Amino acid sequence: MIRLIKNLGHFFIALTAVIFYRFPAKRLTVIGVTGTDGKTTTSTLIYHILKTAGLKVALLSTVAAYIGKEKINTGFHVTSPNPWLLQKLLKKIVKREYQYVVLEATSHGLDQHRLLGSNITIGVLTNITHEHLDYHKTYTRYTKAKSKLFSKAKVAIINRDDRSFQPIKSQIPKSTRIVSYSLKKPKPDFINQSFPQNYNRSNALAAMQVAIQLKIRKQIIKQAMTTFPGVKGRMDEIKNNSGVRIIVDFAHTPNALINALQFLKKTTKGKLIAVYGAAGLRDYNKRPLMGDVGARLADETILTAEDPRSEDVNTIIWQMKDGITTNHAHVHEISDRQRAINFAINHLAKKGDTVGIIGKGHEQAMNLDGKTETPWSDHQAVLKALKKEKS
Repeated sequence: MIRLIKNLGHFFIALTAVIFYRFPAKRLTVIGVTGTDGKTTTSTLIYHILKTAGLKVALLSTVAAYIGKEKINTGFHVTSPNPWLLQKLLKKIVKREYQYVVLEATSHGLDQHRLLGSNITIGVLTNITHEHLDYHKTYTRYTKAKSKLFSKAKVAIINRDDRSFQPIKSQIPKSTRIVSYSLKKPKPDFINQSFPQNYNRSNALAAMQVAIQLKIRKQIIKQAMTTFPGVKGRMDEIKNNSGVRIIVDFAHTPNALINALQFLKKTTKGKLIAVYGAAGLRDYNKRPLMGDVGARLADETILTAEDPRSEDVNTIIWQMKDGITTNHAHVHEISDRQRAINFAINHLAKKGDTVGIIGKGHEQAMNLDGKTETPWSDHQAVLKALKKEKS
């Protein structure tokens, strides 16, 4: 009953915002992108393809909103904007005579009606993996929340390789045309060349399908794929003179962590050192899984803080360690994230090794007490560690 009352409250807030701003999305072609992992990269790649094709397009992602040369922050952490901000941004986009919007959609945003009135024309789902079960409680509910993206879409683009394919397909309205994509099918060479990671090849296939639906020529798609600059905080290599490869990445789910560490392990000359944590007041069930992934795939793992909020960071780390089935001797506990990064770069790493600093990516703040967003950047933390090494 409480959940139902909250849901109705979210609905009326969203409806009020849509009416106040006079249904701006009705004058736009909106491409909505959702998924546990890969939605920001896929959204940004679609945006880049449409820009390359000369179309007037804006991007509303969990990282930021991009309207022409203007960049607008949409929040510290990864979730869809609240309805009032979303509708205000859509209204601004209409006033500037844009035709297309790429809109990244989270499961919380979909479940709480934040995207009400967004008029999704093409919906894209990358995957549904273990995440947000603290909120959705079950995988079935999580899948149902994601499926809301397709409720009025003309086209649904879904991942045939993902276990969500059949459950999602069964929930898509019969009036919506379903287009699938798969890594098991032959891929254009420019995708293989532009995206070394399999998970990003999958994201690229999803983006390509959107471009095809919009009748963008293959040559334009190829040009966009080969010039795509990537997304900040996703496999960012921080250049340095130490002989150690240092990568900052946003992977914060078990599936994303597996993909990131497998790729880094395969491409490192020496040892792989992983630094990461698990967020406080979020999906507790994933913590043991996250701990086990690092212990199995990295040569050295440092478990540390990642937005502990009002929880004790050491308790979170112990819960992560509970899932470890092997390699205990190479798992370290350093609750302070800066100290953990210093230890990885200045004490564990040798020439030829790779240090993966994972979980925060592009984010510019960390929540340490449940109340305050403290300025934080993994990129800056790495630079501090490198300066300490020289001193």
